[in-house]
Amino acid sequence: MAVDSDEQLMKALAKGSEDALRELYGRHAGTMLRLLQRLVSDRSVAEEIMQEAWLAVWQAAGSFRGDSSVRGWLLGVARRQAHNRLRRQSAPTTELSEAVAVADPTVDIEAQVLVKADLMALADAVAALPDHLREVVILTVVDELPYRDVSAVLGVPVGTVKSRMAHARVRLAAAIGPGRT
Repeated sequence: MAVDSDEQLMKALAKGSEDALRELYGRHAGTMLRLLQRLVSDRSVAEEIMQEAWLAVWQAAGSFRGDSSVRGWLLGVARRQAHNRLRRQSAPTTELSEAVAVADPTVDIEAQVLVKADLMALADAVAALPDHLREVVILTVVDELPYRDVSAVLGVPVGTVKSRMAHARVRLAAAIGPGRT
């Protein structure tokens, strides 16, 4: 049994295939929900926005041109839906707890404390970044999206994503300070 690629599913979705929508949802809803939860930090609101985003995907599937991956395009739709909602309501708060990894349990307690302190310092430094830099860091590091997809999600050129990432690295290095990296 052949598994359809995301691109094939988008073509089928553009023709009205509910099965294609279900398959894309199964593949990408988790990533979309994580992105939305970081943008709004309230799971129930994130779930509502996700429903609106999938409706928008259903309606706009024909506009997918393949300039980015399907995943990048879907996350871009979700991000726009969240920003539309947030413009109508209050400002977003970003939850960065996902960016802090759990320390290796095989390491001794002192080492775990030091690792956690470094990760907390990094999470604090990321939280202190301006929104446009923080968003790029989270999409590339936490969601592991390639620059091309981050470009599609944010609606900016790839060069802008690279530039923002470079600026974020400089600020993070300065915030963490020498001897901490």
